[in-house]
Amino acid sequence: MRLDIKYSSGMLPPWRRHKEVKVRETAETDPKYGSKPDERDPAEHIRFGIIVLDKPAGPTSHDVVSWVKRFASIEYAGHSGTLEVLGEIPL
Repeated sequence: MRLDIKYSSGMLPPWRRHKEVKVRETAETDPKYGSKPDERDPAEHIRFGIIVLDKPAGPTSHDVVSWVKRFASIEYAGHSGTLEVLGEIPL
């Protein structure tokens, strides 16, 4: 038995739509501009990436950024200014 459901908007919901990915061209990145994420060591991820940290109660976000800068030996770091509901802070 097949159910044909009529949608008032005339559009199918996203999970029922056919999606096609079109690729114009494929290319490789020149290694002189960096490396693939899965080929980077943890220090590179920390130095050039985003850290999601579960901030403990007590220290300020500024304090945590200062600790991360000292730990990772980096000059520039910052936070988004607000904590997520779970208490995680993106740095």
